[in-house]
Amino acid sequence: MSKKINTAILFFAILLTYSCTTTADISKYYLENQKILDSIQHSYNEQYRQRPFSIQFTDKTFTNVSIEIFTDTLKYIYEFIISEARMKDTLLKYSLPVAGINILISQMASIHCTWINNLDYYVNNKKKSLIYMSIRAKHFNYPFTNEKYYILTYFLQPQYYDVEGRLLDRRYRKKIRKINEDVFKRITDKVAYTISDRFR
Repeated sequence: MSKKINTAILFFAILLTYSCTTTADISKYYLENQKILDSIQHSYNEQYRQRPFSIQFTDKTFTNVSIEIFTDTLKYIYEFIISEARMKDTLLKYSLPVAGINILISQMASIHCTWINNLDYYVNNKKKSLIYMSIRAKHFNYPFTNEKYYILTYFLQPQYYDVEGRLLDRRYRKKIRKINEDVFKRITDKVAYTISDRFR
């Protein structure tokens, strides 16, 4: 019986430590990797303007990549092993910059970024967009907990946050804005984060 009690105490102690250190871990991670994170965001934004697309790594070794390519009417999904010839052919077919996409994929793999996409949201009935990045990193996962993803959102304009640093709906100011049902917190005026068990 005492073994079970000790196990339960250990479990809750780990959860408490996790909740207390998560924000510090994320802030530290962002500061340590800000240059490459901002580079990924900028590169993706520039290339997205040429043709809407998203990139997802489909394995934990970051050797298989899925690319969703959007046309005016359809979405095409392709899966490749990194640097295989048919990936280049596919990118050229849709007028996407091969060198730029390869650099983007390499940068994403280097920081375990599993997915990047452009998401729409609305402010005063006007469509806005943000860049959504999912990152799998071992130091965000703890024993007895499900695997978590560190989600970063890059906004084009400064956002509003409450006193606890939670992202607010700009229209109402006091209303918490959720993205994919998750509450986000401030890193900078234009960058917010959350921890989620979903990468997209």
